[in-house]
Amino acid sequence: MKIRLLFACVISLINAVSIKADDYDEIPTISPTATYVTEEGEEENSNMSGNAPLLGRFRANPQNVGSYSATYQWRFTLNGESEPYLTRYEEDTEYTFTKAGTHNIVVYATFINGNDTIAYTQEYWDEVGPMSVTISESKLEMPNAFSPNGDGINDIYKAKDGYQSIIEFHAYIFNRWGQKLYEWDDPAGGWDGKYNGKDVKQGVYFVLVKAKGADGRTFNIRRDVNLLRGYSEESGSTATE
Repeated sequence: MKIRLLFACVISLINAVSIKADDYDEIPTISPTATYVTEEGEEENSNMSGNAPLLGRFRANPQNVGSYSATYQWRFTLNGESEPYLTRYEEDTEYTFTKAGTHNIVVYATFINGNDTIAYTQEYWDEVGPMSVTISESKLEMPNAFSPNGDGINDIYKAKDGYQSIIEFHAYIFNRWGQKLYEWDDPAGGWDGKYNGKDVKQGVYFVLVKAKGADGRTFNIRRDVNLLRGYSEESGSTATE
């Protein structure tokens, strides 16, 4: 059986028989691509760094398949490990990254037509380099105060801006008698200072947050929350520090 290993951007054969230049148009090729979609719905089409959870969509983009039958093997590895932590066998696939570190993604593509086999395997990826994405370490902080007075500034008690790679999150608000007033499970969400649709009184409340990061870090945050209805920009309050 003749084995012809081809590189996408290099007209060369590895461990294979030679072919005429005119024959290359009839040989199957791949041109793999990756698109990453953030929580905000933004898309990136190149190797990137981002926060978990991060959705990746991967396409083999085969061309000139003709009468060849094709098989695909997507391999996902982490932090330079040789063995994949995930293997997929479809032409196109997608995966949500939830673990911190550098992920490398390759696809092994094999095209067979009778006794003729064309394979894009490790030699191909050694030449062109894998697709990769780096997931950041986790970060989460909660403020000690907010001012739900309807001025559009700091009206919601929620995680501080800059949280990243949080894959599990649950927060609870209690009053000073230990009564649960509110809970939410998305770091982008928060408490508006109401209970059963009515404003609670200004005063000190308590937040409990249990969360987990993509790097395996766990967060158990317990702190007082000062609810300040009289706050205004003119007052110069620094309660959210």
